[in-house]
Amino acid sequence: MDELPIIKTRRKGRSLMQNMLIPSEEMVVRALWTAPAGRLSDLGELRQSLAKQYGAEACCPVTVQQHLVRISEARDAPFWRVVDPDRPFARRMSGGPERIRQQLAEEK
Repeated sequence: MDELPIIKTRRKGRSLMQNMLIPSEEMVVRALWTAPAGRLSDLGELRQSLAKQYGAEACCPVTVQQHLVRISEARDAPFWRVVDPDRPFARRMSGGPERIRQQLAEEK
């Protein structure tokens, strides 16, 4: 946790507020390396873990998805561990669902 987290307060429902982590790409990369190799982990759990780690109630799903797309294109980090190849989002990743399936199989 070298960098300072960005946490913004936002509305949750009509009368509630919550603190939401806006993670950096590096935060997401570090979290990906903690996901077990060779099996698909839940992306929502990864976001919850990040939020808890940095003292927030939630983690921005849009920011995490944007980072995952960039990570799949340019970084050597195991994004395939949290992107379900059977979901439409997988098509946005570099190499698509086939790359995700291949990487998971190679890690087993």
